[in-house]
Amino acid sequence: MKEILTNIAKLPELRARVVFTLGILAVYRLCVFVTTPGVDIQVMREVMQGGGGLLGLANMFSGGAIEQMSVIALGIMPYVSASIIIQLLAVVVPSLEKLQKEGEQGRKKINQYTRYGTVVLALIQGMGIAYYLENLGTQYAGLVADPGWKFRLLTVLALTTGTAFLMWLGEQITESGIGNGISMIIFAGIVSSLPAGLKSVADVYSRGELTPISLVLLAGTIVLVVAAIVFFERAQRRIPVQYAKRVSGRKVYAGSTSFLPLKLNMAGVIPPIFASSILIFPVTLAGYFPDSEIALAIQSALSSQDWRYLVIYVLLIIFFAFFYTAVTFNPVDVADNLNRQHSFVPGIRPGKKTAEYIDYVMTRITLVGALYISAVCVLPALMATKFPVAFAYGGTSLLIVVSVGLETVQQIEGHMLGKQYEGIAERGSRIRDRVSGDETGA
Repeated sequence: MKEILTNIAKLPELRARVVFTLGILAVYRLCVFVTTPGVDIQVMREVMQGGGGLLGLANMFSGGAIEQMSVIALGIMPYVSASIIIQLLAVVVPSLEKLQKEGEQGRKKINQYTRYGTVVLALIQGMGIAYYLENLGTQYAGLVADPGWKFRLLTVLALTTGTAFLMWLGEQITESGIGNGISMIIFAGIVSSLPAGLKSVADVYSRGELTPISLVLLAGTIVLVVAAIVFFERAQRRIPVQYAKRVSGRKVYAGSTSFLPLKLNMAGVIPPIFASSILIFPVTLAGYFPDSEIALAIQSALSSQDWRYLVIYVLLIIFFAFFYTAVTFNPVDVADNLNRQHSFVPGIRPGKKTAEYIDYVMTRITLVGALYISAVCVLPALMATKFPVAFAYGGTSLLIVVSVGLETVQQIEGHMLGKQYEGIAERGSRIRDRVSGDETGA
């Protein structure tokens, strides 16, 4: 880590990217404290202390913006939901599938559709939040200053604008900063809640509700979970690849052996983020019908402590792990590329058989990866039965923080490696120019 920080300070371009990313994240954190008009913050904090229902479910990914009832209270979840919908439609809509294969231009068009979808979903979820706040106002006096359509429309406008601005910030990080912008924003939101989580543990311990042994077990469990996440995120299944002899002119290049690395968790943090986003959406719709028994049943079933929520959550994680891997990794294309490079998997016939073998291996390791993600994400609910602590920084949040941290470090190392290669190429060019000048002088 010390070497990475030293190299960041030495490389102007990399340093500029890191500073830019930190600046954008600082703007994001400042936006958390811009309150939606017509909402009393003090009363809202009382609501969150009581659990908050839907608002408590979304608070982790918004970095505490729900507690402040900020203009970015919806967080980046509408964008994530829109991305899910677009990717699902790309499987069944030929025009979208064609756009995905058109390279950079197709990607830009799909991103444009995703932005439109984000705005639509933010409008729907914003209206759900407005109705939800008005219903909470009947239990918490003074929460909403002036209930009615004026408050609803103003809330929808503020929340939709905040989400659009947050989406733009994420795109700026992706283009000009370090790491994936959306992941970095979620990462910053979770990390910002870490001090409050540590304080809650200290308060519980000071009241005698948490024994020293339990505290040691809690800390040890967190360390083990972090170690397991690092291990599984770096785990690979390497398929041996043999390159055939090649003849180029009068030269004969001997065959060589290499590996095709397949990550155990190729989907990364996408499955739990997608699953959480999907589970938030029906609860938002249920907020429109506070007196409906069906709506109340949905809200009860999707409570984070309910076994039905955990089962649905795990199934969604497994589904999105396979879905995202299938979207981003095509065994047929990999097999075709190997065939064009005159390479093959030992013992497997090139072409269709190679694609089938890669797909078989990918399916097995994706299942293991999906089960690993599920185990980490349901950990808070399981441990809450053993320890009287709110695990805001456990399970899903730990997975996101560690995974995004590893990905960011890898990108930084990639930039440094690229600069080293550029330096070597420049020195080689200068040496060639010098040798060429000497020969000309001679």
